[in-house]
Amino acid sequence: MAATPPGLVLASRSAARAALLHNAGVKFHIAAADIDENAIRRSVRAESGDAAAAAALLADSKAIEVSRHHGDALVIGADQILDCDGAWFDKPVDLQRARDDLLALRGRTHQQLSAVSVVRNGVPLWRYVETANLTMRDFSDDFLDDHLAAVGDAVLASAGAYQLEGPGVQLFSLIEGDYFAILGLPLLPLLDFLRQQGIVES
Repeated sequence: MAATPPGLVLASRSAARAALLHNAGVKFHIAAADIDENAIRRSVRAESGDAAAAAALLADSKAIEVSRHHGDALVIGADQILDCDGAWFDKPVDLQRARDDLLALRGRTHQQLSAVSVVRNGVPLWRYVETANLTMRDFSDDFLDDHLAAVGDAVLASAGAYQLEGPGVQLFSLIEGDYFAILGLPLLPLLDFLRQQGIVES
């Protein structure tokens, strides 16, 4: 009789990441990590300023923290850093900050660095970081105000104050990179690793 594969846990509060896994037909549980994300960002920022390293460390930290409470389960941690010429953008705290962030990104190219980590029993087994380049078009102030009025508080859910899966796609003139990674989870490499672990069918 074949051994039962270990369970799968997503260490994230992100509805977008959960939806990506669910829509891919993956069975998993959710257990949000309790870590000081801002402290980790500040530490990496001070030491190296490497956004990819920050995203990877955050993904590892989330998965390791949750893994301590879930035995032999495979725990997925994920995080994302938006970097525009060295400036890192967080989720906006209100609509005025969202407007300021979108004005700062307007007409420029920025990077979304998305990391995913899989941990078992507190030990990282696998890690992947994807970089996407996104160029915002030089939209008008009127367009921006109309956009924010239509979308509302939804823009507060993500760094950069946009969601590509919705009207936020109209903010862009060029997108280069993996769509799933931009949404917050490098899904295809993750699915490949989960196949190797017997979590999803090969």
